[in-house]
Amino acid sequence: MTIRVLLADDQALLRATFRILIDTCEDMEVVGEAADGAEAITLAAEHRPDLVLMDIRMPGTDGLTATTAICADPALSDTRVLILTTFEVDEYVAQALRAGASGFLGKDVTAEALLSGIRTVAAGESLLSPLATRTLITRFLAAPTPSARLATPDRLDVLTAREREIMAMAAEGHSNDEIAERLYVSPLTVRTHVHRAMTKLDARDRAQLVVMAYQSGLVQAPPPTGPGR
Repeated sequence: MTIRVLLADDQALLRATFRILIDTCEDMEVVGEAADGAEAITLAAEHRPDLVLMDIRMPGTDGLTATTAICADPALSDTRVLILTTFEVDEYVAQALRAGASGFLGKDVTAEALLSGIRTVAAGESLLSPLATRTLITRFLAAPTPSARLATPDRLDVLTAREREIMAMAAEGHSNDEIAERLYVSPLTVRTHVHRAMTKLDARDRAQLVVMAYQSGLVQAPPPTGPGR
C-alpha cells in the first residue's frame, strides 16, 4: 500500500528535497505541499493523506495550530501528523503531542531516518525516543493545564490489570519486544494489549497513551535532572 504524504513547511527548498526523497520510494508518494499551516489544513481535508510531515514554525498559521485542527477533524481520523522541528524537545512539540501528533523528527534527520519515521508513524506507531519522551513528560506533559489534560486516574478503570501494566511499561520507554521479554509473552500479545488500551481510552496512538499514563498518575514523572530551557 502506498503511503500518501502531505508536506507542510515554509521553506520551498526543503519541501523540494523531501519530495524528491519520498517520491523515489515505491511505497510512498507526495500528494501535496503546503507553505503554511492554513494551507496544510485545507490540503489535508482535500487529499486526506496518510501522513502530514509538519513543520512547527511557519508564518501565519503555525504547525501547532494546523496539527490541532487536523487531529481534531473526525474526517481525518486516519491521518497521522509527524512533526519536524529544529529542537528535539520544546514546549511546542509537547503541545503538538497533546493535540494528537504521533511523533517528531529533527530537521537534521538523515534520509534513511526520515523514510523510516514516515513508515513507522503511517503504520500507527509513535516516533518518540525514550530520552525525548522522558524529557517531554518531565518538563511539559505531566502537569498540564486542566484543558490540556487527556486522562484522570479514574479514566483508567476501564483497563484490565495487564493492560495497565503494559501501558506503564510503554510509558517508561520500553519497546514491545522489551515488554514481551520481561513479561514472558509474545510481542504480538503486547501489541494487542497496547491497542486494546488505546481503544478503551480513545488514544489516537501510542504517543497519546504514554501521555495519559503520566497525566493519570499511573507512572510518576522523574524529577528534572537540570535547569529548564
